[in-house]
Amino acid sequence: MGYDVPEGVEIRGRYDEEFGGILSKDALQFVADLQREFKKDIEYAIDCRKEAEARYSNGELPGFDPATKLIRDGDWVCAAVPEPLADRRVEITGPVDRKMVINALNSGAKVFMADFEDALSPTWENLMRGQVNLRDAINGTIMFHDKGRDRVYKLNQHTATLFVRPRGWHLPEAHILIDGHPATACLVDFGLYFYHNHSLFRQTQGKGFGPFFYLPKMEHSREAMIWNRVFEKAEKVAGIDNGSIRATVLIETLPAVFQMDEILHELKDHSAGLNCGRWDYIFSYIKTFQAHPDRLLPDRVQVSMTQHFMKSYSDLLIKTCHRRAVHAMGGMIPIKDDPEANEAAMELVRKDKLREVEAGHDGTWAAHPGLIPTIMEVFSGRMGDKANQIQDEADASGACTEADLLQLPRGVRTMEGLRLNIRVGIQYLAAWLKGVGSVPLYGLMEDAATAEISRAQIWQWIKYGADLDGDGLGVKVTPSLFDRVVAEEMARIASEVGKDRFDSGRYDEACNLFTRQCLAPKLDDFLTLDAYSKIIVVD
Repeated sequence: MGYDVPEGVEIRGRYDEEFGGILSKDALQFVADLQREFKKDIEYAIDCRKEAEARYSNGELPGFDPATKLIRDGDWVCAAVPEPLADRRVEITGPVDRKMVINALNSGAKVFMADFEDALSPTWENLMRGQVNLRDAINGTIMFHDKGRDRVYKLNQHTATLFVRPRGWHLPEAHILIDGHPATACLVDFGLYFYHNHSLFRQTQGKGFGPFFYLPKMEHSREAMIWNRVFEKAEKVAGIDNGSIRATVLIETLPAVFQMDEILHELKDHSAGLNCGRWDYIFSYIKTFQAHPDRLLPDRVQVSMTQHFMKSYSDLLIKTCHRRAVHAMGGMIPIKDDPEANEAAMELVRKDKLREVEAGHDGTWAAHPGLIPTIMEVFSGRMGDKANQIQDEADASGACTEADLLQLPRGVRTMEGLRLNIRVGIQYLAAWLKGVGSVPLYGLMEDAATAEISRAQIWQWIKYGADLDGDGLGVKVTPSLFDRVVAEEMARIASEVGKDRFDSGRYDEACNLFTRQCLAPKLDDFLTLDAYSKIIVVD
């Protein structure tokens, strides 16, 4: 028994009859065609990222590109917003496991972003079952029987509109080889989903448009250009109109904030606006300035959207999107719905969402279904019956400058900040190695983006011997201090989770991976790239 594959394609993941419905010969041929046509363009884009990183490490600062000034100054707009996408005031995000898909679609949010990226550990089982779950959701047949609660979950009559976030350009899919090389992960995620679901999605949720996507981790408009060409090819193969596919780009890297007009211009007919991916954006600030000892960040809890460089990024995104007639989506406070800390947590959510809607955002993200009523109330209180704020005139006072977008955040560094980074990083990585990509820790929902901040911040503090200046103790972060604190925090983790769970988990393995990355001479590009080899299972 095995998969029926086209020439040049090899499946290394285990065989499963249900997976075989996703990995059909025609669907794999579609993915292989995408890989063969765009492989060189993707490799060039990744090489350009490395070249830019080298320039920043040699002292250059990111900035607006003089060569594309005409695009930024031009009087153009993106394609009109389709009716199914007009109202996106609250969106919920989460991994593609079966129960999550049902609950999110039933949550009362306007949109559910089903995530193959930061909220998912990309094991073979997770990826393939995720594709099965999304197919069943679009077919309307998805059900889940929770045997522990003896409860059956199924879709309501009215559900959220489905968006899908594939993985980033930089990630491989080692379980599928095309012409002897790992497939590009995002083309696998996009290709399999699009091939099986475009027709029925357009007849139902999309009302003649779609499918709809979120696109992560871009650093330059050339990467948006590749996605646009992928969309055009997919539409041609499917025999649907150009501009049917729509995608929202996450602005979650520092270089991309200087390319927002250019990214929208490349995706003009396929654009569904931009989103403030705030957590990866903070990680990207550290990564971009990894060779700049004068740009050490304070404790991560202090790097909020009220910091000048974060507010400037949000304001510029709103102005850019509304000028180009598309949605400007807000980000997420990763607070889970916790009854014991409910009032304090909800007040944080209310303040953050009120700030977003008053600034002009057209919608925002929720981390948990329990937060949706509060967020919906805040946005509806300001927007009323309007579907969005795209036509509202943005505040034109004070042009956003390169200096605004690069300003160093203010705050202090503390021993507790170091300890929290260590505990979060190790526990998240331990869960990720066991196939869980979205993890509740200390009242927050952690995913790969928030774990990246913990890892990169520790690396930065060790590399430059940062002072923990918020404690009044004059302690410098050194490798020996880090080793001691890791040992203490591992003991605390063992105590918190219990001996049985600790012994059966992958905490020691996660600790070794995490400490190696924090002590590396050069900052690794991504935490999960190093860990990916640990979850590949070749059948």
